[in-house]
Amino acid sequence: MSFEQIYEGAIKGDQPKKLFKRAYDGTIVAMSYAEILLSQAIKEFGTNCHVEYPDTAYYLPVIRCLSGEAVTTLGELVPILNRMRNQVKEELTFENARLWGESVLYAAEIIEAIHYVRGDEPKVDPWTGFLGDPVVRKYGIKMVDWTIPGVAVILGRAKDSKAAKKLVDKLMGQGFMLFLSDEIIEQLMEENAKLGIDYIAFPVGNFTQVVHAANYAFRAGMAFGGIAPGERELHRDYQRRRVLAFILQLGELDDVKIAAEMGTIFMGFPVITDQELPAYMQIPDWYMSEPDYDKMLQLAFEVRGIKLTAAEIPIPINFGPAFEGETIRKGDTYVEMGGGKTTAFELVRMASAEEVEDGKVTVIGPEIDEIKEGARLPLGIMINIYGRKMQEDFEGVLERRVHYFTNYGEGIWHVAQRDLCWLRFSKDAVSKGWKFKDLGTLLLHKFKQEFPAIVDRVQVTILTDQAAVEDKIKVARERYRARDARMKNLTDEKVEEFYSCLLCQSFAPNHVCIVTPERVGLCGAVSWLDAKAAFEITPTGPNQPIQKGAAIDDERGMWQTVNDYLRPASNNTLEEVNLYTLMDKPMTSCGCFEAIMAIIPEANGLMITTREHSGMTPCGMTFSTLAGTVGGGLQTPGFMGIGRTYVVSKKFIPADGGIARIIWMPKELKDFLREDFVQRSIEEGLGEDFIDKIADETVGSTVEDILPFLEEKGHPALTLDPLM
Repeated sequence: MSFEQIYEGAIKGDQPKKLFKRAYDGTIVAMSYAEILLSQAIKEFGTNCHVEYPDTAYYLPVIRCLSGEAVTTLGELVPILNRMRNQVKEELTFENARLWGESVLYAAEIIEAIHYVRGDEPKVDPWTGFLGDPVVRKYGIKMVDWTIPGVAVILGRAKDSKAAKKLVDKLMGQGFMLFLSDEIIEQLMEENAKLGIDYIAFPVGNFTQVVHAANYAFRAGMAFGGIAPGERELHRDYQRRRVLAFILQLGELDDVKIAAEMGTIFMGFPVITDQELPAYMQIPDWYMSEPDYDKMLQLAFEVRGIKLTAAEIPIPINFGPAFEGETIRKGDTYVEMGGGKTTAFELVRMASAEEVEDGKVTVIGPEIDEIKEGARLPLGIMINIYGRKMQEDFEGVLERRVHYFTNYGEGIWHVAQRDLCWLRFSKDAVSKGWKFKDLGTLLLHKFKQEFPAIVDRVQVTILTDQAAVEDKIKVARERYRARDARMKNLTDEKVEEFYSCLLCQSFAPNHVCIVTPERVGLCGAVSWLDAKAAFEITPTGPNQPIQKGAAIDDERGMWQTVNDYLRPASNNTLEEVNLYTLMDKPMTSCGCFEAIMAIIPEANGLMITTREHSGMTPCGMTFSTLAGTVGGGLQTPGFMGIGRTYVVSKKFIPADGGIARIIWMPKELKDFLREDFVQRSIEEGLGEDFIDKIADETVGSTVEDILPFLEEKGHPALTLDPLM
């Protein structure tokens, strides 16, 4: 079915002329405002004035996506604005209304770009303004695996601040991504709502700044969908099918907002307003009225096809991925555990059916209501799991989920794992009744919800008694040692199969990740054991075993069986892949990668940059620009997305010289990998000081800056065989 056919039948009988008239009037206002601001800016700064958003490789994304034009100067916006004004026809039809909406999206993008030229974009928390490419990619994996079930764009003013908070809390608790615009931001601040990038709740600003929701969505199509800029109808189709967004218009209707909302309908996103509208002012399934906020959400889910399957968990706090990035500072902490301040550990164990009393949560030691604010306690989290398909290899996979599940609790903070874990419970969470037993309840329910194929029974014991923690941590450490010994022996040569990962194909249709024991998925979130467990959980899912068989090329890492899997899995766009080289038929990249490698011919080596590093790199591109080049399922020799820990693998591009080729990476990445990197350097005969021969941004960010440093340090890449 074509995109336009989706609209057929939306309007039967008389069209909502009054609604269209308001949209038309709003369009004229928006276009005129953009024209005035653009004329003033050109007069003040000149036609050659550079125009851009910060931290993006997609120029002005709405324009780039829909027309393909790479705008870099104010003067280039004049013909674009004129063209969009010319498509505004007076006839009051649904078809024209959507085109007016497209024109308003362009106008808003131009207005906001001028704000950045003038430096008057939002600078005060929590207002975000434009969201850079790192934010788009940070949450990309959650979008592709549907951890984020949908996107809610809320603009206007709610009935009151408490109603606004209740509405947003419900959406956050269900895991939605939120874009907020206008007075609702101040209403939520009055109620101390948690807002900002860490909470996936973006207060983009007021009025035309809501366009930052649209340019975020459009970049998803270009970055993850592999759709070329300018493929207008493909992008519209992608937005309707892949980005499950809807608009909640709260408070008094405004002509310009109605016009902008026709732009979201143009993208495939329906609009629901809380204002009472007669039937003749509504468009079935596209522009609807529902004053009751609970019914409004239900209607939005239904028309957008969003199915919420997660069951309620009986705990006293809100829960969802929106709270994963929450930081609990010392002054907001009620009780703290681990982190080197007290003894703490967490352990998931496979157990027999007789050893697990399903659904039982036990607390051994003081409970929250028995301790004073500011206390520090030891902590042990012991989770016994019985499952007919459970394997010991899955223990570590499930144990890492303790981190994610715990952080999903509002007011609960967790970092690290094993016997290095560190937890804080906030005063706010405790005031709502949160206890240690609730932590056990949360973990118990999530393991059964997320892993039904391998988890049949779960029993959780929480230890806060010092003697009990000291006793059981010995059991945990023995289990850790056994696992580590198993993992050291788990090499590419010693297994019979690799695993595919197609999680990102909902965004990058031709991308295929090949996960091996010594090469983590490029998102950093899927190890070989993760993929193996996922296959057991969902045999028809995105992780499939690939029997290795004999290698075609041991050095470059090519197997016929992998190629045979690759062709149909990549929609017949790829024929061959090498797993051990960057230079010849490397693995494709989707857009969710943690880091990117790129060759630097002048230094006969390669650089690595990360999503966290927003600065320039020696290849002349930022992470965002590089990501736009290699993402979308492309096979790009000399460039490749990777997971961070792949850098310290023994199978890190061995055909190209391995880690000896690395001549630059951000200091943050060097610090993150230092201990393992030094060990690998020693194993490779490069010496324990090799990491200090690698340049970073403190040395420079251009080839000219870093070459003298590399020569002075005697970097081995300078004497290796030429890369090209």
